[in-house]
Amino acid sequence: MIFDSVAVDEVLLVLKIAFLVLLYTFIWRIVRTASRDLRLPQESFVLAPSAAAGVQASRPGPQTGRLVVVKSADLERGQDFELNSAQLTIGRGNQNDIAIGTDEYASARHARFEPRQDGVWVQDLGSTNGTYLNGTRLEQPRRLARGDIVRVGETDLRYDQ
Repeated sequence: MIFDSVAVDEVLLVLKIAFLVLLYTFIWRIVRTASRDLRLPQESFVLAPSAAAGVQASRPGPQTGRLVVVKSADLERGQDFELNSAQLTIGRGNQNDIAIGTDEYASARHARFEPRQDGVWVQDLGSTNGTYLNGTRLEQPRRLARGDIVRVGETDLRYDQ
């Protein structure tokens, strides 16, 4: 009976030591990760009102440009659509900024043109027949360059800055 209690005490001691080793390893990993994060350069998101005004004044707005109709059954050739800070959508539905109602190859919401600070981007909105940039089908959003031709259904639009 004494032998059994000594064995139980030894097992409990080993379990206590193993628990302490795991606990200290866990704490050591937390401290190591936190110190590594502190060594990385940090950006401050808190600005004084005067500094915030300077940042807003110096930040350029989104790129602008215009879309010029090259070919379309619905739109007049040479007609242009201004790309300012707001995005433009194009498609067969009336809710679009550029509606091409009789274009059978355009989807209801076909594509979106989005002015950003780094340029004007075009994105296909899951259309059935796809959106083409300079003859290549868009698989992901792409930034437009001056003179690019975007094809939506049977409508061709040229991007000018």
